Amino acid sequence: MDVYVRPGDSLWHYTQLFRIPLQLIIDSNRNINPQSLSVGQRIQIPGYVAQSYQIRRGDSLWSIAMSRNLPLDTLFLVNPTINPNQLQIGQTIKVPLRITWRLVNGKQNYTYETMMNDIRRLQSVYPFLQVDSIGNSVLDRELPEVLIGTGNKRVHYNGSFHANEWITTPTIMTFLNDYVLSLTNQMTIRGIITSSLYEQTTLSIVPMVNPDGVNLVLNGPPEEEPYRSNVLDWNNNSLDFSGWKANINGVDLNDQFPAEWEKERDRNPKTPGPRDYGGESPLSQPESIAMADLTKKRDFARVLAFHTQGEVIYWGFQNLEPPENKVLANAFGRVSGYTPVKTVDSYAGYKDWFIQDWRRSGFTVELGRGINPLPLAQFDEIYEEALGIFLAALYL
Repeated sequence: MDVYVRPGDSLWHYTQLFRIPLQLIIDSNRNINPQSLSVGQRIQIPGYVAQSYQIRRGDSLWSIAMSRNLPLDTLFLVNPTINPNQLQIGQTIKVPLRITWRLVNGKQNYTYETMMNDIRRLQSVYPFLQVDSIGNSVLDRELPEVLIGTGNKRVHYNGSFHANEWITTPTIMTFLNDYVLSLTNQMTIRGIITSSLYEQTTLSIVPMVNPDGVNLVLNGPPEEEPYRSNVLDWNNNSLDFSGWKANINGVDLNDQFPAEWEKERDRNPKTPGPRDYGGESPLSQPESIAMADLTKKRDFARVLAFHTQGEVIYWGFQNLEPPENKVLANAFGRVSGYTPVKTVDSYAGYKDWFIQDWRRSGFTVELGRGINPLPLAQFDEIYEEALGIFLAALYL
């Protein structure tokens, strides 16, 4: 929501009126100097939208403010040209509306377009969120990264490396929504004060690593050739893509990283298909290249890749992981009920590569139980289990 600076205004004044932490207002207006505001300058207030209201008989700005538990001054800030003594019946004014509910609906088939729409809505209401592009998919879909927080500890979450594990994306997006809600409404999540998490960490989120694959599973084959013919051929001409893990090139993106890649290739399919084909070489796909470039650029302290299924937390790779990995994995297990497992006979994954090249904490978290894609009926249970891990990865 926008307000316009008046003589004598300060950001501190806005924090008092709207009950929004000062840091969130500063971070929502990165292009301004908080010490030298200009009259008429536009300031974005996070956590609010401006709702249209038609003046009725007997209305005054005071009565409108009182009925909504708002300071009178907030109405002047969002209606800079209004004359309170000349209100007309039927006149439309703006009224600040504090957002106290989720904008993200995770309990639906969560396509790439749904995710992008939710990211745009969240950034509109919570402009302290930074959204960058880390690259593009094979079908030229932009791969967004969402950044939240100002701290020195750099943490990363990602979802939907595998197409039919797409429920990880709305799970992550729901956490992002709950995180920003708690910040702007100054509420805790499970008793945790999230403002301290915001100050101590910078969280990077890539909610959907494999958008072409996710849309293939949910919507069927694309119109573009040769991709349509290819995926139908690799899927035995079936329109049921529920077993599809790979990207639109038939490459398993979580078998694409240079961490004993050859071992994984030797035992897996040698041609494109729905799953387990690691490509002709490591980092040959635009999605895996984008993730590798992002990881090098951000220099994360820890990474968590969310997959399905099994309710397991994998935390090791070739004994290269730091000692704290076991401690963290056990903590994640306590808050989620999941089982920490050091390793399985698996290579070339994103978590494996991160541990190998950085010797830092990397985890693969397998959400839920059943056959992929997991049903939306499990969403609430999956989210409640994952929520403890999302939080613990920030505060530990």
